[in-house]
Amino acid sequence: MEIEEIARYKLSFDANRFTVRCPGGTDRFSGLAASNLPKIYIVSVGGEPIYVGKATIPIRDRLRQGWRATGKNGYYGYAWRHAFSEAHLDIWCHRDPTEQRGCLDIETIEAEVVYLIRQAGQWPRYQTEIHFHESNDEHRRWASLIAAKYDLEAREAIQPVADLSMEGR
Repeated sequence: MEIEEIARYKLSFDANRFTVRCPGGTDRFSGLAASNLPKIYIVSVGGEPIYVGKATIPIRDRLRQGWRATGKNGYYGYAWRHAFSEAHLDIWCHRDPTEQRGCLDIETIEAEVVYLIRQAGQWPRYQTEIHFHESNDEHRRWASLIAAKYDLEAREAIQPVADLSMEGR
């Protein structure tokens, strides 16, 4: 299993739109981030991972889905887009998925990363769902390498810029 860290991007956003700044200074995703290969992505604010997701489409398209959601079919999109105005987005890509397993390996690593975050204190603040699958040592090793990017020690909680109550939605 070959997992590659792509990059850390900076997101600026409000509840309706987002812009991205890549490490090279451009305003677009490219390379593996723009591919259909399975990816795990982590949104963090102040070093705290607040959301862990997976994508099997270009990451810009996946983010657009989270921004355009209106609640139809029960999906309201990313709750964190209502609470903050900036975040970091880290992306890892599964370069060699097998046809048989498809995105199962990256989804398993995603769940293991969320579990490691939980072990350090609490579930990611804006995690709304997770799909658990039986993992093996390789999944757990990759999850540990990914989670090591974040300081998961106890810290003072970050403060959202908006009230996220469901009233008025």
